[in-house]
Amino acid sequence: MSVSVIRRIATPKKAVATAALAAATTGMLFASAPAQAASSGSDSSAQAIAHQMIPDSAQYEAFNKIVSHESGWNAHATNSSSGAYGLVQALPASKMSSAGSDWKSNPATQIKWGLDYMNSRYGSPAAAWNFWSTHHWY
Repeated sequence: MSVSVIRRIATPKKAVATAALAAATTGMLFASAPAQAASSGSDSSAQAIAHQMIPDSAQYEAFNKIVSHESGWNAHATNSSSGAYGLVQALPASKMSSAGSDWKSNPATQIKWGLDYMNSRYGSPAAAWNFWSTHHWY
């Protein structure tokens, strides 16, 4: 086989291998992101609801950071090992029923419960974020 024939064969193989590697890497990046499930509202509408419920920008940003880390704004996120559920990863999940009977599917109910929890346990979402930043849970 001549060198030019080998180059013509090797170049497409290299391109395919590079594309496969890129696709695999992208897949791994998507796989490591929080799962997104269809809900009564999308993640952006859940964020808009939270923004309306938390008018103080510093408190909203702290709440946003926690929810982004905990569930990626997926109202149906479930931790397979602990059973924690929802935007704020309540454990047990049924605790959110104190905020409303639609806690399994309504981001507003989950946000209300999460805010109540953060305010009662830590004093504010910002204080909850400070704790989360150190411990990686809240």
